[in-house]
Amino acid sequence: MEQPPVTRKRPRGIYLLPNLFTTAALFAGFYGVLAATQGRFEASSIAIFAAMLLDGFDGRVARMTHTQTAFGAEYDSLSDMVAFGVAPALIAYHWALHGLGKLGWLAAFVYCAAAALRLARFNTQLGSADKRFFQGLPSPSAAAVVAGGVWIGADQGIDPSYVSWLVAALTAGTGLLMVSNFRYFSFKQLDLQGRVPFVLAVVVMLVIALILIQPPIVLFLGFLGYAISGPVWTLMSLRDRRASRRRARPDGGG
Repeated sequence: MEQPPVTRKRPRGIYLLPNLFTTAALFAGFYGVLAATQGRFEASSIAIFAAMLLDGFDGRVARMTHTQTAFGAEYDSLSDMVAFGVAPALIAYHWALHGLGKLGWLAAFVYCAAAALRLARFNTQLGSADKRFFQGLPSPSAAAVVAGGVWIGADQGIDPSYVSWLVAALTAGTGLLMVSNFRYFSFKQLDLQGRVPFVLAVVVMLVIALILIQPPIVLFLGFLGYAISGPVWTLMSLRDRRASRRRARPDGGG
């Protein structure tokens, strides 16, 4: 007599440890929005940077403990959308963009929608993309630029009405960089377990000291430089390729 096929039971439950970090990052983004609605913009900006740290831990913890799941990947994307998409846009809006009326919320929406598109594109390219590079500015880095700018303004007591247009350009600009085709180094090839030159340890120590002296300025300039590096590096690569093609022509490119 033919036996019925054996059906495997689907595993129930989720892995707790990596999802705790994801939940903490989600809470940090949620808290950043709450703090911004109460006018505590320094706290709201710090919450975005805290979400960045927590977001960096959840994936590493999952890989180290071999607890990577499809559920965790989806949950991480939803958390990123709140912490690095919705939260920075609303923080910038509450601080400076609301004074611009429709243009203000349009700039905030451009950033928010771009973050959603960036995350969707990233998820669909996981298996085929070159892991050495990101296509478009990563959403945590874009959030750091926006939150860092707000943090500087709140820390220095800058009147947001004086810089509202600058904040609008910064917010919409970082959003457009997220959905651009510019390539950014992912730093995933760095070997953190191997030996490094002693000078590198000194450089890291100096960077940490600078961050501790002026956290908002140093973090903002660092992530702004990273945001600019994509267009600069991509344009330089295109120029080098065109020069190589001209040299490879039989007539010397004349």
